[in-house]
Amino acid sequence: MFRLKISLKYLTPMIWRRIETPDCTLWDLHGIIQLCMPWANYHMWDFAVTRAERYGPEDDPEMDYLDAGRVTLSQLAQRGVKKLAYTYDYGDSWDHVVAFEKPVARDPKAKYPRCVAGARACPPEDCGGFPGYENLLAVLADRKHPDHKDMKKWAGGLIDPEAFDTDAVNADLQKLKFK
Repeated sequence: MFRLKISLKYLTPMIWRRIETPDCTLWDLHGIIQLCMPWANYHMWDFAVTRAERYGPEDDPEMDYLDAGRVTLSQLAQRGVKKLAYTYDYGDSWDHVVAFEKPVARDPKAKYPRCVAGARACPPEDCGGFPGYENLLAVLADRKHPDHKDMKKWAGGLIDPEAFDTDAVNADLQKLKFK
């Protein structure tokens, strides 16, 4: 059983999730991350172990990727990989670090994959990357800002950057079906 910590880069305080999952492909891990953050899963993405070793959807003719559906966490762990990069949305460039933590014993009562911890709300899609998210939070916090009303409408209301609900994430993860 793998325990992974997924951290979103460049934001302070950090937005992170700790998950436990049986061995799975990077394609499956992409699905787990999408539900844990949560992202909406409508942008391009990839994993990178090194700059030259990138894994993503094999059906992208413009990119030279190895197939994320054929590489497993156990294969990476056997090679001594301790962390890898995950990028979601090449426009906003949501860069994540996926770190292998200590392996854990399988709990026979638990359903996997599962999120065991995390902190802070994930930024909304298409808000302009980490600088756009920081600006969005500042505008939403200032009722006198000239863009407050428009940004509040765009965001669907105010955002609590500290909100995170492990139970809600796990309810979503239970719907995930691995290949």
